[in-house]
Amino acid sequence: MDTMTENDYLLAWGLYAFAALGCLLVWCRLTRFMWRWLREPLRILMAVLLFSPTIIDPVKEKFAPAIAITALDLAFKVGNNAWRAVSDLLMYAIIAFCLYAVFVLIRWPIERASKARRARLAANEEARKSEPEDDQPFGAADDRYGHTAVPRPAGSSRVEPRL
Repeated sequence: MDTMTENDYLLAWGLYAFAALGCLLVWCRLTRFMWRWLREPLRILMAVLLFSPTIIDPVKEKFAPAIAITALDLAFKVGNNAWRAVSDLLMYAIIAFCLYAVFVLIRWPIERASKARRARLAANEEARKSEPEDDQPFGAADDRYGHTAVPRPAGSSRVEPRL
């Protein structure tokens, strides 16, 4: 007798998905200090472990989390779904890592170009900083009208306009 209705089945999967998402967020928080090329594959592996389903009843098309089926079948030695669950986990892991490899191959040249652009901008900034700065970009204060500065007598403090 099947006591789980379709509504109960969907509710159980919804609760599991919510809990698995929480576990994945905690895992992302735990792995944030790691080097990126180690952190990202570990996060993908955890997502595969948490979110991959396996079929438990082919007649009724009922699914369950593959990691849970594997753990329960190995711990209690009941059922024969452990090998099917492990093969599903392996298949989903291979697919996820192949997609990740494609993502990395697309991202790699973009990052190299970005690093080269940043290095070029930094070199230009350094070259600009090493040049002597001109305080008056449109000419010196004494050269306002194209005249050269006339030396002033030391004794007189009177300023007379130039004509």
